[in-house]
Amino acid sequence: MTTQEGEQGAWGLAVALAAVAAVLVAMLCGGMRRLHEWAWERGLGEDRRRRLPPGDMGWPLVGNMWAFLRAFKSNDPDSFIASFIRRYGHTGIYKAFMFGSPTIMVTVPEISKQVLMDDDHYVPGWPKATCDLIGKKSFVGISQDEHKRLRRLTANPINGYEALNTYLQFIENTVIHTLERWATMGQIEFLTELRRFTFRIIMRIFMSSENEVVVESLERVYTDLNYGMRAMAINIPGFAYHRALKARKKLVAVLQGVLDKRKATRRKKLSPAHKDMMDRLMEIEDEKGGRLSDEEIIDVLIMYLNAGHESSGHITMWATLFLQENPEIFEKAKLEQKEIQRDIPPTQKGLTMKEIRKMEYLSKVIDETLRIVNISFVSFRKATKDMYLNGYLIPKGWRVQLWYRSVNLDPQVYPEPKKFNPSRWDNFTPKAGSFLAFGGGSRLCPGNDLAKLEISVFLHYFLLDYQLTRENPHCRVRYLPHPRPTDNCLAKITRLNKASVQET
Repeated sequence: MTTQEGEQGAWGLAVALAAVAAVLVAMLCGGMRRLHEWAWERGLGEDRRRRLPPGDMGWPLVGNMWAFLRAFKSNDPDSFIASFIRRYGHTGIYKAFMFGSPTIMVTVPEISKQVLMDDDHYVPGWPKATCDLIGKKSFVGISQDEHKRLRRLTANPINGYEALNTYLQFIENTVIHTLERWATMGQIEFLTELRRFTFRIIMRIFMSSENEVVVESLERVYTDLNYGMRAMAINIPGFAYHRALKARKKLVAVLQGVLDKRKATRRKKLSPAHKDMMDRLMEIEDEKGGRLSDEEIIDVLIMYLNAGHESSGHITMWATLFLQENPEIFEKAKLEQKEIQRDIPPTQKGLTMKEIRKMEYLSKVIDETLRIVNISFVSFRKATKDMYLNGYLIPKGWRVQLWYRSVNLDPQVYPEPKKFNPSRWDNFTPKAGSFLAFGGGSRLCPGNDLAKLEISVFLHYFLLDYQLTRENPHCRVRYLPHPRPTDNCLAKITRLNKASVQET
């Protein structure tokens, strides 16, 4: 045998061994995945197992979370659900293993509606991290009866017409002064500044009498809490959930201190000069004369911090960007706001709820932004008994994930779903379950009207007098915990001069 023949033989053997090794690894990996699936499904029995939706349970311990995180850290978060559709067909319902639990994922409107409307058989099933961080006495962690009671007690102080009318003037003044200040600052992180702006609005609504030190201390720790919401519940230093738990402890300590101080004031028979949200939550009573506990008040406040601060800030940023990137839409929205401003009586100071209700096109801009951006891309339920959806079994105790993102971007409902087109809402009312920007059913986001009010007032004044210029208009987007540019939208806010305003 020649040297060349020997080398070719050795190379051929190496290739063969590599191929065998690859096959063995594939078999081992496949075996591990099948073992993991069997471990969770074995108690169902053969007949019930056959009734499960198509899908796979991923890897032991982590399930499908690697694939989920990989997709949401890429430029294509929709590739995660797309991979199930590609492998198992467009069934709209798939089995998986997510956030430590066997899960049924729902991705189409009609099935989502069935789950959202059935409070008896699908109760909240949020991951441990979310429940621990928002609070076990908040809307995400309580039973249906407790939810009805708490929602009834808190609805008017937060989303009622009188409450919104009360908040409007402060929101308006804050918007005016904030935009004026940004226009003098040069380059800013637009999203960071918006989050500060919405945080201060929500803090004023909740605790108007507290000093700047309290507000700043809450603002500093809240970001850490928010980043742990969608994380796996790994309580080890260095992980997001661990940092978030520490942040929650600080938030609870500050809020408890404020509650204790207000209780002491009330014991002295002293009434607050101006009642804010915390005062109202301390005073409200149910039909039996029962009041909210300190834990309930604190968890409700933390929950609304998340809903009224994070959602409002991010949606305001994206709505501003979409408007700025679409000049025709910008001008149409601006014309509406100019007409509203022109019709305000000379004796009236600022906006009222009457003007807000006239912002019909702007409302479509906000809804279209909510639909595309999907701040809450998924929600969680848990089956209380064996249930069937589209002929598939949802076993008792399994989690049900409602993929709002897939529903809101369904091309069957919204042609060209990723195109920003507010006019698609002209004479269009989506069927129940097909627009889930604020969730649905009895657990619809309780602060949705307050959030839209904040966004509407900001966009009103921005459209009239300002423009935004991005430093990195093609900046990459990060999708967890909420969609945002990786540079936090580095930009410059410029106030238009009077001549340019009159020309437009």
